[in-house]
Amino acid sequence: MYKWKCGPVTLFQSDLYMTNSIVVETAECVLVTDPCWLPREVEEIRSYVQDILGGRRLLLLFTHSDFDHIIGYGAFKGAEVIASRAFMDKSEVEREEILEQIRTFDDSYYLQRDYEITYPQVDHVVEQEGQSLSFGDLQLTGYAAPGHTNDGLFTVVEGAGLLIAGDYLSDVEFPYIYDSSLSYEATLGKLDLILSRHPVTLLVPGHGEAADSRLEMERRKQESREYIHKLRTAAASGSQKAVDALIAGCAFPRNMSKFHKSNQELIVKEMAAGAGS
Repeated sequence: MYKWKCGPVTLFQSDLYMTNSIVVETAECVLVTDPCWLPREVEEIRSYVQDILGGRRLLLLFTHSDFDHIIGYGAFKGAEVIASRAFMDKSEVEREEILEQIRTFDDSYYLQRDYEITYPQVDHVVEQEGQSLSFGDLQLTGYAAPGHTNDGLFTVVEGAGLLIAGDYLSDVEFPYIYDSSLSYEATLGKLDLILSRHPVTLLVPGHGEAADSRLEMERRKQESREYIHKLRTAAASGSQKAVDALIAGCAFPRNMSKFHKSNQELIVKEMAAGAGS
């Protein structure tokens, strides 16, 4: 699962959906982001962290509450959890639905874990735009990132030049929109603000490859925006052929087509309600 290490940043990538987990080291802290997926993959990350932790402070950052991103939470005992206000404010019903997705996934593949499946207990909440959090020499700045889900979070790791993007700005996925296409577009627009405020040199999405140039970050943003705009136009035309053409040549069509179809249904509902026009 280990993919690469660049300065204080180590990237682990699951065989499932090219899902990324990140470990960031400072002199006083170790930060782990979205540890996932399979039991042996989570164990690889946990073992790596145990080997390097020493007496440092252990923090877990969750970019959003999709089940694949919180699935490894229970493996990191004693870690302090960082997440958005919307992540923390999930209702008991919503939390149980997410946990049931984990149980269903594990049952489907006869997977056994040596830790309890629970929803993360948040210790440090990002609830203001551009809010800074300090943990000794680890400095984080968070920005709300709704659209994919309603509880997404962009996080800048100051001093490392790192932007942790969650399920946005991927090179392998078009936008997967579970919350709102308008919110998704607004979140994409925050990239320019973040890059103007912070010396970001590395962007890591939730799925796919990292981007190490601003030109590539901008390309991904524009590509995502164009997909949403074109999907609205195609959906409004009533032409399924035009809708389907938008993902012609996508990386994994047999799976990705269902997410595209879900996007279409969401945007049609938004247009019927007067949104997204």
